[in-house]
Amino acid sequence: MDRHTTDRQGRRPARHLISIDDLTDRDLRRIVARGAEFSAGTATGSDALDGLVAGIYFAKTSTRTRTAFSSGALRVGAKTVAYGPGDLQLNTGESVEDTGRVLSGMLDVLVARTAGPEAELRGWAAQDRMAVVNAMSAEEHPTQALTDLTTLLRHFGRIEGLRILYVGEGNNTAAALALALTRFPGVHFELRTPPGYGLLPSITRRALAQAERTGAMLVERHDMDLLPEGFDVVYTTRWQTTGTEKPDANWREIFAPFQVTAGLWEGSPRAAFMHDLPAHRGEEVTAEVLDGPMSIAFAQATNKMHSAMAVLEYTHSGPDADADGDSALDLAGLRPALAAR
Repeated sequence: MDRHTTDRQGRRPARHLISIDDLTDRDLRRIVARGAEFSAGTATGSDALDGLVAGIYFAKTSTRTRTAFSSGALRVGAKTVAYGPGDLQLNTGESVEDTGRVLSGMLDVLVARTAGPEAELRGWAAQDRMAVVNAMSAEEHPTQALTDLTTLLRHFGRIEGLRILYVGEGNNTAAALALALTRFPGVHFELRTPPGYGLLPSITRRALAQAERTGAMLVERHDMDLLPEGFDVVYTTRWQTTGTEKPDANWREIFAPFQVTAGLWEGSPRAAFMHDLPAHRGEEVTAEVLDGPMSIAFAQATNKMHSAMAVLEYTHSGPDADADGDSALDLAGLRPALAAR
């Protein structure tokens, strides 16, 4: 199904965002740039969803993403309807397709976290009236990656050419980052993941195809030996990913060498530290790092709202005529304002 859907009020077409792969290069850059504008306080015309209604459905726990999209929807003019894990007739056996069809007659956009398979979200999107946004599925967390790119653009003034070290499980956040960062020329994205807990092969294949096209580099190893130097960012996530369980009883022993400590800064003394939160000090990261001067994790969390605003605008903004042919949107004009912090 084409992600471009028809808005029933005669507004600009609504669009789904279920995977980073749903975005053209130009769409991706525009969402990130717009999120950075919101973050920098330079955005104008932020009422794109005025008069529309956004459904916020979270079947799993959430602090940042749920609040970001709820607050973000209000800030771009939408009204919100919230659903918890026990509120919909999905629990009594109604299909996701039927639920999506019903909700599409009442909502303009649905932000959904199921932590289930992406196919479930595609079922929600099997209608032509309501945009669907993936707020985290088992395979991918695309809105987290968009938040992270927004944060990188705000902090560095660019994304191209950055060197980013990801340490920890190859989970849905890592997957979305791999698919997003490899869209940018010169990016070096290196993952150090525990044995048996790396990226899904399907994600790796897709990301490597992007990297070959753009000139980015994707590397994954399952040890912490012979780390390169000169990273701009060190990134980690919670070891216990929401909605999942580890198959190994001794998984903590397997993960222990992948804790982020101050020692990682010996070879990258200027690296910023990022974490998608929630964090568990003493597990995936030490308190010294998370609460230290190089950490931008809490600014990153605030940017989730700014990025959510940009995503919601995207769902109801008209596609550019040359969107599919333009893979190199120049952000240079934004950099002076965005780099100020």
